[in-house]
Amino acid sequence: MAKGQKILLSGVKPTGRPHIGNYFGAMRQFVDLQDKFDSYVFIADYHALTTLQNAKELSENIVDVALDYLAIGLDPKKVTLFKQSDVSQVMELGWIFNCITTMPYLERAHAYKDAVAKGKREDINVGTFDYPMLMAADILIQDADAVPVGADQKQHVEFARDTAEKFNRIFAESGNDVSRTVFKMPEPFILEHVKVVPGIDGEKMSKSYGNIIPLFASDEEIKKLVMSIVTDSSSDVPKNVYAIHELFRDKKSLDALYEEKKGKYKDLKEALIADITAFIAPLRARREALAKDRAAVLKILKEGGEKARARAEAKMKIVREKVGVEIN
Repeated sequence: MAKGQKILLSGVKPTGRPHIGNYFGAMRQFVDLQDKFDSYVFIADYHALTTLQNAKELSENIVDVALDYLAIGLDPKKVTLFKQSDVSQVMELGWIFNCITTMPYLERAHAYKDAVAKGKREDINVGTFDYPMLMAADILIQDADAVPVGADQKQHVEFARDTAEKFNRIFAESGNDVSRTVFKMPEPFILEHVKVVPGIDGEKMSKSYGNIIPLFASDEEIKKLVMSIVTDSSSDVPKNVYAIHELFRDKKSLDALYEEKKGKYKDLKEALIADITAFIAPLRARREALAKDRAAVLKILKEGGEKARARAEAKMKIVREKVGVEIN
C-alpha cells in the first residue's frame, strides 16, 4: 500500500459465469483502479448462501470467481483477493450491528422488498432480510474509503454509513471527537462511463434473463450467440448488434464499418463475432492456464484472507472494548 492511498473494497457473489456485461459494467474497473487504491476484493461466499445451498457448486464457484478476476488482470501483489468466510470477524461484527438495528429499518432494503414482491413474505430467509448488516460489516471492518457501486446500488453504502454513524454515536467515548470514533464513513464510488450492456434479445444482459454472452465463451459459443441476436429488419443498422459491437471498437471505425455494410446483417454479425473472439481469446487462454495450477489460486486466496483477517481483528479489538465484552 502506497502512503496515503485510500482503501477500496468490493465483493463479488460466486453465483455463476460472468458475462461481457459484468466485465464492461464493473470487473474491468477493478483492474483499472488497482494502482490508485489499496484494494480489497472479496468473494462473498456467505452472502451467496441466501440463494445457493449446494456445497459442491458453491466451492467450485468460489474458485471460478478467483480465476475470473485473475484472468482479467487483477494482480494479487496489488489487490487483496480473499474469501469472505476466511474473515470470521465479519460475522461477529454483523451480530453486533444487528443489536443496534431495527426491523423497520431493514425492511427498507431493496433486496428484501424485491423478495417480498416476488413471493410470500414468510418464505424469505433471515439471511436475505439481514443481508445489509453483513454487507455493512464487510465494508466497515476494513475501514473502506470507497465502495464501487452502480448508481442503483448506492443504498448498500448508505446502510453502511448509517450503521457506522449509529455505532459511533452509541459507543464512541465522545461523539464530537472524530479521532475517537470507531468507524469511518465510506463513500460510494460511482463507476463513471458505465452503460447498460444489452443482451442478445435487446434487454439488459442478465443471467436471469438467459440472454448473455459469457466472458470466457468458446469460439463456437460466441458464433452461436451472436448469430441469434434479435434484429429489426426495418432499419439499415441492427441496433442490438451495434450496441454490443461498440464495446469492442472505437466509434469512428465502427461507424465506418456499419456504413460500408449497411443493411447486411449477416456481414455485421460476422464482424462482431470476429471482434468478440479476438477480445475473449487471450482472456480465455489466461484463465485456462491459471486453472491448471489450482493450488496457486488457493494460495492467493489464503494469503489474501490472512491479510484481511489481520486488519479485521485489529478493528474488532477496538469494537469489543467499545461494546464492553473485552475485559482488561
